[in-house]
Amino acid sequence: MLLRIVASVLIPPLGAFLAVGLSAHFFLNILLTLLGYLPGAIHAVWLNVR
Repeated sequence: MLLRIVASVLIPPLGAFLAVGLSAHFFLNILLTLLGYLPGAIHAVWLNVR
């Protein structure tokens, strides 16, 4: 789990992929990351913690 959280902070789409695979959350995370790094990172961490 620690590896997924670190990946979520460094590369948010990778962290989201490790948490949910190729689902709508993954593509939403890519969009959020393109709009700004911080929203993508927060979303990816949230996916891994829940």
